[in-house]
Amino acid sequence: MLNGMFAVIRYSVPEARAEEFTRSARSVLAVLAAQSGFRSGRIGRSVDEPNLWAVVSEWDGAGFYRRALSAARMDMYPTMDMVVNEPSAYEIMEEIA
Repeated sequence: MLNGMFAVIRYSVPEARAEEFTRSARSVLAVLAAQSGFRSGRIGRSVDEPNLWAVVSEWDGAGFYRRALSAARMDMYPTMDMVVNEPSAYEIMEEIA
């Protein structure tokens, strides 16, 4: 088993709220990046479904990620209504560099 985990939080973002979402996602990512155990993060938009966005982050472990979510809760609040309700934390099982 490899160390670490990654998280994928998907959002369904109406085009009219894309700018608001981008600002909020940047803020959330900045808060997450300041937390212990953070490795990397990115914001992405589906090339096939432009209303589908994701905030992806990599962590030293699930505990770090869960504590970081608590720290980012207030920054995440403005766009919580756009979150796709599904599991977001994935343990890294294989990796190719």
